[in-house]
Amino acid sequence: MDWDKLRVFHAVAEAGSFTHAGEALNLSQSAVSRQISGLESSLAVKLFHRHARGLMLTEQGEELFHTVHNVYGKLAMAEARIVDAKESPKGPLTITTTVAFGSIWLTPRIKEFVSLYPDIDVSLVLANTELDLSMREADAAIRMTPPTQLDLIQRHLMTMNYRVYAAPEYIKERGRPKTTSDLEDHRIIVYGEETTPPVGNPNWLLEAGARVGSIRQPVLRVNSIYGIYRAVQSGLGIAALPEYMSYEGRNLVEILPEVRGPSLNVYFVYPEELRNAKRIGVLRDFLVLKMSGGVA
Repeated sequence: MDWDKLRVFHAVAEAGSFTHAGEALNLSQSAVSRQISGLESSLAVKLFHRHARGLMLTEQGEELFHTVHNVYGKLAMAEARIVDAKESPKGPLTITTTVAFGSIWLTPRIKEFVSLYPDIDVSLVLANTELDLSMREADAAIRMTPPTQLDLIQRHLMTMNYRVYAAPEYIKERGRPKTTSDLEDHRIIVYGEETTPPVGNPNWLLEAGARVGSIRQPVLRVNSIYGIYRAVQSGLGIAALPEYMSYEGRNLVEILPEVRGPSLNVYFVYPEELRNAKRIGVLRDFLVLKMSGGVA
């Protein structure tokens, strides 16, 4: 099988159309179509079902795609090891983490990391869904839950608590609760019911100090912790937030400091194949240093 044709096949399978694959490969739609037709002819099988909404892999196409996809992953790993055989850390480094942690804590520190290691080409992918590190969708991850994949290495970076915050504007308008029972008279912002945050009882503030049989109603439900953070900053209400947000975010005041919510563990995660990669090592050491005294 011709590798150029396999490369085009992989792009088409991922894009779902000749047009989008051609854009990714900088080829015309007709050139992509010819490559796929040639591959199908050489294999004497159909690799795609063609219909009005796009392309769908046949059973044989699915089998070929999985094989080619795995080969791509292994080639990327080999490239990474070759790059890291040189003396200084260099080469591409894609880091993924959650939108909130990446936006509020990680991004402001990337300038220092890039200054220390100018030959590392850093990319950040901020997403609340986990990328597949084994398939090199990213090189390393900062996660709020331990990895479930056995072929990933994890390093516990720190544990942080949820604390209770409000904006000065809110406190000026509504006053500061002195005990959790005072929360009955305040506006509380919580997670939406459809979200799955990395703590067992994310909306514990609705129950803290509540009277028996009483159910507090939130002023707002939001499906992301970053959205809750921004709503608190706006002065809308009170919320429980991971403590790193108060170190980074302006316009946040801790209230009820004696109250501690669930704890959150932060992990540095990367594939086994990158264990000896220099750029992974310097990133790990950088994160450990920055978090060694907390997240400030």
